[in-house]
Amino acid sequence: MPNGPLFGERRGLLRAGTTMAPAASRLRAESEFGSLPRRVLAQYLLLLKLYPVFTKAVSSGILSALGNLLAQMIEKKQKKDSQSLDVKGLLRYLVYGFFVTGPLSHYFYLFMDYWIPPEVPLAIVKRLLLDRLLFAPAFLLLFFLIINLLEGKDAAKMRSGFWPALQMNWRMWTPLQFININYVPQQFRVLFANIAALFWYAYLASLGK
Repeated sequence: MPNGPLFGERRGLLRAGTTMAPAASRLRAESEFGSLPRRVLAQYLLLLKLYPVFTKAVSSGILSALGNLLAQMIEKKQKKDSQSLDVKGLLRYLVYGFFVTGPLSHYFYLFMDYWIPPEVPLAIVKRLLLDRLLFAPAFLLLFFLIINLLEGKDAAKMRSGFWPALQMNWRMWTPLQFININYVPQQFRVLFANIAALFWYAYLASLGK
């Protein structure tokens, strides 16, 4: 039976290779996992370039529905309610985000950049005032009209909820929109607002209950 320095060295290499194989597999798995967010981001950027309105509409619909889901979960926890989720509510917010929030926000930011370019004097202030005093009330009114229409509710609910919601909008969204419209690249503004809007839609959905 062969025995000697050469055979011992060979056996040592075999053992080292056996122990190194799982470590190499783990490294490959971690590398692939780390590259997943980069691949998702690259795919999103490609879709954003090829289909900007559709991509923003899809992301808006999904995040709007998630906001409604969050509102339902909060309400169920507060009331200790074991009833199933309101799927129709999720669909209403999905439809609203897809057909209204995404496209409307896309064209509003384009219009803002065209009408008030960065080189205009006091552009930061003018952009913020345009968003806060014109777009926010109109967009919120449209939200209440469409959601109430989809829910089959009368205008009384809208009248009672609009003013508190607008006040909350001014308090919550003014610093967020100051950052968004002045410092976030134009193609990411809708996504930035949609992510911030998760809790905002949860608040609006709670007003509709």
